[in-house]
Amino acid sequence: MSNSKIQQSIRKSYQNLQAQLDNFVPRRAQNYLVAEITKTLCGEYHKSNRMIVAEAGTGIGKSLAYLMATIPVAVQSNRKVVISTATVALQEQLIDKDLPLFRRITDREFSFQLAKGRQRYCCAEKLATACGADGGQLAMFESKPKKKDIELLERLHKAFQQGKWDGDRDSWPKTIDDELWLHIVSDKHSCNNSMPSHRGCPFQKARSELDKADVIIANHSLVMADADLGGGVILPEPENTIYVFDEAHHLPHVARDHSSAAASLKGAATWLERLNQSVTKFANLADEKRVSRFRNELQDSIQQLIPSLTQLSGRFDPTHFVDGLYRFEHGELPSWLEEESKQLKILSHKGAQATAKIADLIAERVKEGEIAARLAEPALAELGFYIQRMDNLAQVWRLMAEPQREKGAPLARWLAVSPERESDFVVNVSPLEVGWQLDQQIWSRCLGAVLVSATMRALNSFSFFCRQAGISEKNEDGTRFLALASPFDYQNQAELHIPKMKYEPQASEFTEYLIDILPNLIEDKQANLVLFSSYWQMNQVAQALESLFIKKGWALQVQGKESRTEILNKHKTLVQCQKTSILFGTGSFSEGLDLPGELLENLIITKIPFGVPTSPVEQAHAEYIEQKGGNPFMQITVPDASKKLIQSVGRLIRKERDCGKVIILDRRIVTKRYGQSLLDSLPPFKRIIE
Repeated sequence: MSNSKIQQSIRKSYQNLQAQLDNFVPRRAQNYLVAEITKTLCGEYHKSNRMIVAEAGTGIGKSLAYLMATIPVAVQSNRKVVISTATVALQEQLIDKDLPLFRRITDREFSFQLAKGRQRYCCAEKLATACGADGGQLAMFESKPKKKDIELLERLHKAFQQGKWDGDRDSWPKTIDDELWLHIVSDKHSCNNSMPSHRGCPFQKARSELDKADVIIANHSLVMADADLGGGVILPEPENTIYVFDEAHHLPHVARDHSSAAASLKGAATWLERLNQSVTKFANLADEKRVSRFRNELQDSIQQLIPSLTQLSGRFDPTHFVDGLYRFEHGELPSWLEEESKQLKILSHKGAQATAKIADLIAERVKEGEIAARLAEPALAELGFYIQRMDNLAQVWRLMAEPQREKGAPLARWLAVSPERESDFVVNVSPLEVGWQLDQQIWSRCLGAVLVSATMRALNSFSFFCRQAGISEKNEDGTRFLALASPFDYQNQAELHIPKMKYEPQASEFTEYLIDILPNLIEDKQANLVLFSSYWQMNQVAQALESLFIKKGWALQVQGKESRTEILNKHKTLVQCQKTSILFGTGSFSEGLDLPGELLENLIITKIPFGVPTSPVEQAHAEYIEQKGGNPFMQITVPDASKKLIQSVGRLIRKERDCGKVIILDRRIVTKRYGQSLLDSLPPFKRIIE
C-alpha cells in the first residue's frame, strides 16, 4: 500500500464513520490531525525523524484521529503500533470503544491486545510454593503467614489449576493485598521460559499473545520498563514500532520515576542475612565444580555488605533531618560517603552477578534433565526474589557512587528515616532530567512517534514539555508541532468569573474566608465541583460547611471519603433527581474527570495550582536552576501551574452543547505579572473580572 493507498484507506474509513454515527459532525481539526500524523509517519517532513507533538483540545476526537492515521501506515509496512496511556480509564476507552469502532470502519485487517507488566501476573511456581502445594515450603515469607492469606493462596492455586483464573491480578474478583501479591508475583529472574513448566505461566502466555497483535495498548510505565531492559523484551523492539503516547504530558515524570532507586540500610542487611543462610542450599542444586566460584563470591560480598550497611546506618544523625529527610545539596556527598558508596557499588554488583549466575546454573541442570523440576523450581522462585533485591541494591549504590557530572543536571540524592525499622534509613537517588534518556531509548530508535495530549503546552509554548521529554524544537531536526484548538464555542458556552476577594491564598485568613464565601457561590439545583490545592484545606472547609449544606438540602461529597466510582455514581443520581450536588476535590479531580452536560455546570477553583517544591527531587531541581542563574519559579513552577490550571478548567466543557461557568478565587491571575500569561493560556471563555 503506497502513500496514496494509505490516504485512500483513511478517506474510506472517514466516509464509513459518517455513515455509522448518527448526528455526525465533521471536525476540521480532527481531519487536519489525521493528515499531519500520516504525512509525518510517511516521512514527508523528515526521512528519519518521524515525530509529531500535538496538543489537541477537548472535543477534537484525538484518539480516533491517531488510530485512523497510524494503523494503516503500520499495516502497510508490517510494523507494530504501541499506544501508551497514563490512565486505566483511557485504556478502557480505547479497548471497549475506539478500537472496535475503527475496526468496523477501516478496510484494513488488524488485531489489538492490552499489554500489562509482569507485576500484574502471578508466577505459577511461586503460587504453588507459597500455598505449600507439591511439598513446597513457606520460606519466602518473612514471618508466619496469616491463616486467611494461606486460604486465599490455596483458592488462587486451585482456580489457576482448574483454568478458572488466568493468573492476572486484575481478573481476580476481589482485591489481592499488595503484601501477599509480592510473594507470588512473576519476576524476570524466576520466570524462565526455557523450563517446560514455565512456558504455560500466566505472563509467558500473555506475552505470546502480544507477539501476534498488530496494535498493543500499554501504559507509560510499561513502555519505560521495556526501554530500561533494552527494548523489545516485553513490547516489540522500538525499531519495528510506531509509538503513540496519549496523555503524553505525564511521560517525563514516569521516565524519571523509572530511573530512580531506593534501598534501606538495616532492612537490606536483614534480607542479606537470610540469603547468606540459604546460599549453600541453592548451590547444592547446581553443578559443584562450576558453582563453587559464584557461591564463594556471593558469600564474600554478603559478609562484607552486612557490616558495612549496618555501620553506615549509625553514622547519620536524625536530628539533622527535616520532616524525616536529609538532602545532599547539589547532589554532593561528603568524601567519606563517596568512598563508602564506591565500595558498596563493587560489593553489591559482585553479589548481584553471583546470585544471578547461581540461578542460571540451576536452570541449566533442569533443562539438561540432571535435576527434577519440582526440586529446583521452589528454589528458583526464592532466588528470583533475592536477585530482584540484589539488582535494586546494586542500582542504588551504582547511582550513589556516580561522580558529579561536568555537564547537565546532577543526581538528586537524599536519605529518609525508615518508617519500618528504628534507627534505619532509606537511601534514595533520582535523576533530575531524563530527556536525554528518552531520546536514547525511544526517539532516536523508533520507527515513528506521535505524542498527543489536551494539555501539552505551558504558557502557550511547547518549550517546557520539550525540555522535559528530550525533544528538539529546531526546525531542521524535523519534529512537527501542532496546537489545535477545541471546536467548542467557549465565548458563548461558558463564563470565567474572577470575583473581588478580601484575601489572597497565601493569607492565614484565606481558609476561613473560603468557608464564608463558598455557600454564596454554589448554584442551587445544579452540579458543582470545587477544586482545592490541598487536602488539609479541603477537609477544613468541608467540616465547617457540612451541617449548613445539609440544612439547605445540598449533598456534599468529599474526595477520599469513598471511592471515586462511588462518589461519581452518587453525583449522577443526585443530578438526575435535580438535587444540588457538590463535589470537593483536589489535584486528581482536576484531570481525567469526565462530567459532561448537566453533570457539571459550576466549577470553582480556589487557588492557582502552584506546586510547592516539597519533594527532594523538586528541591534539587530548583537548586540546580538557581545555580545556573535561572529562576525556578518562572522556569518550573509557573509553566507547571499553567498546565494544571488548563486541566482544571477543562473539566467544565466536555461536549458541544455543554455550558456553565468557572470561578477562580485567586486574584493573582490578574494582579501579578505572570498572571496574564496564565490567563491567556486558558480557553477563550467570556471573562467577567470584578
